[in-house]
Amino acid sequence: MPPSPQGARRAGIVTSPPPTRWALAGQRNRGYAETFATRLAEGVDVDGEARLADALVARRSRILDVGSGMGRVAAALVARGHDVVATEPDDALRAQSLATYAEVAVLPHEALTLPDLDPFDLIVVVGNVMVYLGEDTEREVLARLRSLLAPGGRILAGFHLSGTKNGSRAYPAEEFVSDAAAAGLTVDLRFGSYELHAPNDDYAVWVLSPTG
Repeated sequence: MPPSPQGARRAGIVTSPPPTRWALAGQRNRGYAETFATRLAEGVDVDGEARLADALVARRSRILDVGSGMGRVAAALVARGHDVVATEPDDALRAQSLATYAEVAVLPHEALTLPDLDPFDLIVVVGNVMVYLGEDTEREVLARLRSLLAPGGRILAGFHLSGTKNGSRAYPAEEFVSDAAAAGLTVDLRFGSYELHAPNDDYAVWVLSPTG
């Protein structure tokens, strides 16, 4: 029996990653960009994730924004003086990001196809990116992100636990903790929001660092 795609990748056999749940959802998620564009036009605060990310690093840090969407988090971090690399595989979102935040360059890669990059002080994977990854790639993605951290670097992740978004999966907290551990990561902190509310059963914000 041939190895699964995940097993083949672990063995060093070159295979294409499975499609992300976001890509499979297709047009069902097109309202995401419109929602945030409307919020921006109305002056709604959309910088919660960026404020927390900024608090986790020193000035002028190097930050990777994975699944950067329309670019609002990356742009807010650039405005705060950080060196930010954004990556967004969705063509429509990347185009909107470039149109809205021309100062933020955006790579067209998903997490598993990222090229080798200089290490980062912080990797941001928020906005439900984790619950839209390709099936059974969570551990691989976390391990790949871990490999891109500089010494002392950390990962900031945030997602809905119950799979309430179009095409997303339920990702229970205990499963995520297990996946993180398998990828060589330790949970340093867990909150229920980017304003550091207590943990709850709806949304989780995590700060991870390499084990050991």
